[in-house]
Amino acid sequence: MPHGNEGFGGHHFLGEINEGETLEINFTISPGLTSIFLTLWKDFVDDFEIELVAPNGETTGKLPPNIKNRTIVIGETLVNFFNTEPVPYNEEQELFFLLTRVETGFESPLPNMIFPGGWKIRVRGINIVDGIFNIWLPTIEEVTRDTSFRIPNINTTLTLPSTSKKVITVGAYNSSINAVADFSGRGYTRSNVYIKPDLAAPGVNIITTTVGGGYDSYTGTSFATPFVTGAVSLLMEFGIVNNNDPFLYGQRIKSFLRKGARREPNIMYPNPRWGYGFLCIMNVITRLIRG
Repeated sequence: MPHGNEGFGGHHFLGEINEGETLEINFTISPGLTSIFLTLWKDFVDDFEIELVAPNGETTGKLPPNIKNRTIVIGETLVNFFNTEPVPYNEEQELFFLLTRVETGFESPLPNMIFPGGWKIRVRGINIVDGIFNIWLPTIEEVTRDTSFRIPNINTTLTLPSTSKKVITVGAYNSSINAVADFSGRGYTRSNVYIKPDLAAPGVNIITTTVGGGYDSYTGTSFATPFVTGAVSLLMEFGIVNNNDPFLYGQRIKSFLRKGARREPNIMYPNPRWGYGFLCIMNVITRLIRG
């Protein structure tokens, strides 16, 4: 499973706040967007007061912890705010802003787009026990790199569904220099629940077939993942089809990929960039044969 190309996107902010403290988080919205969201995740035991400020200084006003939802118009931008509670499969709390264009019916110098420029989120700690929070903007494919936080955090930039525990999550590296690709999303998952990515595979300047025939060079985590997919197919053939290991699938095969990953002596593993190391199918086969 590719974990996205958000490593250098600037779409993640990590903060820590104390009781009574106010933090101001700056981000830019690029011209031409008709909708955008911001999602803040925090510990449910903490209470935040939150405020969104537009480039022209207009604001949603301070939204206290007991506000469940609110709709505010800032200029020609419609702001919908949702304050959720924990659900059966997630114990943390989400504060969600959705910005869309207000259709006024009149001519506008900024037709069909949200007010571009420098926006701010003000967060105030009301009752704080933990204090750590994360905010995400949409992915590069949705809003480009021109929409970003002024001071982003490159970690915890995995995209769904690569954060799922049971999938094999693959990062990308440049095999010509043995370095993590700057675009490759970083782990771990929020609150360090799971170690992700599981491992890394080549994802820079990969020569492969093109639609209609021929070959071309491609870069991205979507081109690193097929290396692992192919390795898994070969391992399952070796184990299940050839009856060398009839249970070589699921979490067992992921565990052997992690164990057999190649690791450099000067890097501490696992880590948010490499996971457990480089894909190495030879190591996996050797360990399976040895038992």
